[in-house]
Amino acid sequence: MVRIVLIVVCVAICLYLIYLLRRPIGWILIAAFLAVALSGPVNYLARSMRRGFAVTLVFLGLLAVPALLIALIVPPLITEANDFAGDVPRYARDVTEFVQDNDTLRSLNEDYNITAELEKEAAKLPDKLGGAAGTLRDVGLGIVNSLFALVTILVLTAFLLANGRTWTDAAIASRPREQRVRLRRALDNMAAAVAGYVAGALTIAVIAGVATFIVLTILGVPFAAPLAVIAGLFSLIPLVGATIAAVMIGIVTVFEDFPTVTIIWAIWAIVYQQFENHVIQPQIQKRTVNVQPFITIVAVLFGATLLGVLGALVAIPAAASIQILLREYVDIRTMSIKPGARGDDLPPPDPSAPDPAPA
Repeated sequence: MVRIVLIVVCVAICLYLIYLLRRPIGWILIAAFLAVALSGPVNYLARSMRRGFAVTLVFLGLLAVPALLIALIVPPLITEANDFAGDVPRYARDVTEFVQDNDTLRSLNEDYNITAELEKEAAKLPDKLGGAAGTLRDVGLGIVNSLFALVTILVLTAFLLANGRTWTDAAIASRPREQRVRLRRALDNMAAAVAGYVAGALTIAVIAGVATFIVLTILGVPFAAPLAVIAGLFSLIPLVGATIAAVMIGIVTVFEDFPTVTIIWAIWAIVYQQFENHVIQPQIQKRTVNVQPFITIVAVLFGATLLGVLGALVAIPAAASIQILLREYVDIRTMSIKPGARGDDLPPPDPSAPDPAPA
């Protein structure tokens, strides 16, 4: 009884410590995921140079990607926001002229003075950009404060890339000899599943972004490059990401040439998503992540509920890793059963012996 009580108390204390340390534990898990995903490029470069240089080059490439994406997306958004704020008064005057030309709307406007209030608020919009700038400044300060977490995750990732194999080999060496091969195979399969999923997801994102850019350029939709980047990023989100991006871009096409461009975009988005779901994605990921569709949906739902977008991104490789661990665990448990328990060590029957008497 005392032992059971002590076990319960220790488990409660451990759970409480995990709750207190949930943030750094989350950082460690993210670093482990990044290390496994980046192990492929690092191992490839390490064949021709020192591993430290290979890790540095991969990290520089990892940091250059978000910087390039920000350079493509943020400046057009800021320019359009400023232009829209400057054009709002003109839009308000156009609405006023349209109302004055319509008898019904003019009567309503005389009763409620809608256009006057609209023009007054529109005139205040450019002056409110200072407040918006203050809000953006606060958001930027929050992002700067989050850099500590980013740097910590990157440092942990570097340590795992440099010494992770040594640590796993030491842990496997502590196990019985008959289990080492299975544990090593399980870890290698998990690493291959995670790296393959990340490579496949990035390939699909690049294909979606390039195809979106070509279509938007042909249709003459402005800001084709930022919209293509958004389409590629959202395609990383399983199940719903591509649909959300298609709807967002469809809203943009409404302001370009409605309804012709919008209809063409909607048709192309539906056709491309079907092509991606049934041709591109199976061909890219059929040898990397072997997870049943039902398990995929459940994993994405659980991951999104627990960790939001990040959880949805890592849900599928996490499900594949758990599946590999369960399979190897069952094999190890089966192997640990004594042969006598299954009757394997019983001697074979003697053919010359008489048959036993019936009961």
